[in-house]
Amino acid sequence: MSDAEALARRVDALEIRLTHQDEIIEDLNRTLIDQWKQIDLLTRRLARLGDRLEAVKDGADAGPQREPPPPHY
Repeated sequence: MSDAEALARRVDALEIRLTHQDEIIEDLNRTLIDQWKQIDLLTRRLARLGDRLEAVKDGADAGPQREPPPPHY
């Protein structure tokens, strides 16, 4: 095997490796984007739940004396 053939094989191997690495990087990028979308969604949901919890807590702190009497009284 000549030096030119050995060099050609090494270049081919590097090109194949680079192609696989590019595919893996694209897959990881898509996965990362999907995960950030899910994190953003979960963060918004958590904030809404926190707001609802605060509203319920504020309502419980008000006590029953602030509630109007039932209509049959």
